[in-house]
Amino acid sequence: MKHTTIDDCKLIDLRKISDPRGNLTPVEGAQDIPFDIKRVYYLYDVPSGQSRGGHAHKELQQLIVAANGSFTITLHDGQNKRSYTLNRPYQGLLIVPGIWRVLDDFSSGAVLLCLASEHYEEADYIRNYREFKKYKR
Repeated sequence: MKHTTIDDCKLIDLRKISDPRGNLTPVEGAQDIPFDIKRVYYLYDVPSGQSRGGHAHKELQQLIVAANGSFTITLHDGQNKRSYTLNRPYQGLLIVPGIWRVLDDFSSGAVLLCLASEHYEEADYIRNYREFKKYKR
């Protein structure tokens, strides 16, 4: 997956079922997103000014959704950068393997929901940016 670029990442509009009692957005693995979901996690109570992420994955795919509030995701593929501001709970950012990501600018009360293609595996992470640049060559 070394050859992926930020152009392989994209915003995905999820189904939004409007209802006066409250809206619903279902996400089904391998139907609404291009992978089976093996792990779900969420970030919340991120202090003002803090960043999360700062890593890449060798195999893992993710769909990241702003379940509440907003935040910015900056992607880097070793050559190009692109930033996305997520602020709609019915839209997610698909991040493919081999892409460095930094998450910041969390609004007060922001909740980041992540749907992941694999179970947690520390060996899948690239946590050093220099190692990431070597990996992408």
